[in-house]
Amino acid sequence: MLDLFRRAPPIHTVAELTEFIDRQAAFVAQKGIYEYARARAGHYSKVLFQEPEFQAAADVSRWQTYPLGLAMVGELLEGVLLQAWRGDRADLDEAIRALVLAVFDRYPVPAALGAQQWAKSRGELDQHLKRLGTHPPKWAKDIPEPFWQRYFDLMPIHEKMRTKDASTTRSYLRVTIINIHDELTKRMDLAAVVGDLAAAKVAAS
Repeated sequence: MLDLFRRAPPIHTVAELTEFIDRQAAFVAQKGIYEYARARAGHYSKVLFQEPEFQAAADVSRWQTYPLGLAMVGELLEGVLLQAWRGDRADLDEAIRALVLAVFDRYPVPAALGAQQWAKSRGELDQHLKRLGTHPPKWAKDIPEPFWQRYFDLMPIHEKMRTKDASTTRSYLRVTIINIHDELTKRMDLAAVVGDLAAAKVAAS
């Protein structure tokens, strides 16, 4: 019960930031899947969630949308860190790319997807992270724009039952990324994290 009243711990280091990235990307994926399925199933959602077929489909969706969550959280992170970064933006983007891909690489190949699909997801995530420096940083609400349709298409609900819900999913992602931005800026010691990230980059070079 006391955990409900405890504030989330502050973020001072790259290691703590890594945990934040992982948790938030997983949250984006999993909450969206189950909230959407619950809304579509209505009173039958408890029955649906116990069905092996739905559980298998949700597992596939979760692993397919997790890299999209990483891409969005990574892009959000760039916009926040850039405010205090004193070096070249390209160096920051490379550090963020390495950090986000390291989070992805924590996980073995999901049985629900297979090695080929997992490698494809990593490649697409890598390409998105490489493009961060090609445009100005986005507002948090705009970050989901390249992802929301694909995210919606990956929901574990038959396409005939979700044809009119795309705008709802778009709104969910916009609000979620805004909330993640707010949590990140409240919890993170920006100067400390930027300094730790810069030191890690120097040590690795």
